[in-house]
Amino acid sequence: MPQYILALDQGTTSSRAIVFDHAGRAVGSAQQEFAQIYPSPGHVEHDPEALWSSQWDCIGRALTAAKTSASQIAAIGVTNQRETTILWERDTGRPVANAIVWQSRITTDMCQELKRQGLEPLVREKTGLVLDPYFSATKIRYLLDQQPGLRARAERGEILFGTVDSFLMWKLSGGRIHATDVTNASRTLLFNLHTLEWDDELLKIFGVPRAMLPAVYPSSYVFGQTAGGVFDRAIPIAGAAGDQQAATFGQACFEPGSAKNTYGTGCFLLLNIGERPIVSQNGLLTTLGCTRSAQPLYCLEGSVFVAGAVVQWLRDGLGLIGNSSEVEALATAVPDSGGVYFVPAFVGLGAPYWDPDARGTIIGLTRGTQREHIARAAIDSIAFQTRDVLDAMQLDAGLNLQQLKVDGGASRNNLLMQFQADLLGVTVHRPVISETTALGAAYLAGLAVGYWKDEAEIAANWALEREFQPQMAPAERNERHAMWRRAVERSRGWAG
Repeated sequence: MPQYILALDQGTTSSRAIVFDHAGRAVGSAQQEFAQIYPSPGHVEHDPEALWSSQWDCIGRALTAAKTSASQIAAIGVTNQRETTILWERDTGRPVANAIVWQSRITTDMCQELKRQGLEPLVREKTGLVLDPYFSATKIRYLLDQQPGLRARAERGEILFGTVDSFLMWKLSGGRIHATDVTNASRTLLFNLHTLEWDDELLKIFGVPRAMLPAVYPSSYVFGQTAGGVFDRAIPIAGAAGDQQAATFGQACFEPGSAKNTYGTGCFLLLNIGERPIVSQNGLLTTLGCTRSAQPLYCLEGSVFVAGAVVQWLRDGLGLIGNSSEVEALATAVPDSGGVYFVPAFVGLGAPYWDPDARGTIIGLTRGTQREHIARAAIDSIAFQTRDVLDAMQLDAGLNLQQLKVDGGASRNNLLMQFQADLLGVTVHRPVISETTALGAAYLAGLAVGYWKDEAEIAANWALEREFQPQMAPAERNERHAMWRRAVERSRGWAG
């Protein structure tokens, strides 16, 4: 019997492949960054072929690192940056344009026009989402309108749409799989949360031909197999999920009321709310969680656009640090930010503000401000944005969260995790395995082929690495957050 599961984690700034064993341990991995393309302010693209080539390179290196081969892989799970939109030719598999990344604000005007037409309440009721450039539908329409004749080709079924999971599965299967799962479908503004189908009224509103859409299946499902020549044997592609839902699954948040926060390029807090959707009244999203059957599972989500990316900006934009790992030591060199607040609204603000015209702001500077204070304020900004989301989430769900599971690259920053616990007033739990996004994809694939029996077996794999207890007095916690909210208001509407 094959001994391992291969997870492909295609993120916003890098591709990763990780080989997991039955205990959920990574036995081999590889990672590769790829170029970010910025054609204009606020617009972000990727080269789809670079996504694929970097992912393919990682697969080979991960298998080598694990000292194994395709013959020992029971199944492949795919997890991906969500909302990022790719169009490609059905016959050739060749992309017709660069991918429009979830961070891009290129369709802001389109969204504003749809709001002026009074369509947001209808869209929100059907999809659980807001009319924002973040999501896929307006990106599809933008691409179809950019190239003469492309819409007609899409209507004939010659041009296909997919989020990144769909594109990777198409490549792995040699063009035999054009599919996605419910979690990715629920991020397009085209998928009805209640019927669990592509919605004809929404397709008409956004001008998206049904012929270009992928089939939608549960997250844990045998979508098909890899094509001959890709590996030395056909391997089931048996799991797919958007990165944040995959991380929620990897964190074993199987019970309603359980929550996780992923600290990656962005920051994404998801709360399991069970089998009935809650329409947010406080600026959050309602989205679908990972499923193994036709029975839906819903989550409330708060999406922060810039979290770990603020550290990349300190490195690449300011040259303040040479490596991202240096930021914790720099920020720890001062007791606090010295009154400096940093709102990293480089591409607008996500939940709970949904302001595409907000822009980055550093406020509170004095002659005594040093580079250490800027670094500390950048770290603090990640925790402040999470506090904004959790406050809204607790209002919507009518509960007080007792603990928060955390993962993602920035969760390894102890300074950030302690400040997060202080600012929220809840215990923060960091697991032994921090790569829970890839692990979630592995679990979904393994369940579909019987590698793991059920969720209980998976939950038994979860282990605590470190617990962070809140130490800040409530009065100080609330005062600091009030100052943060003042800084946020100064960043809003700047580009409008």
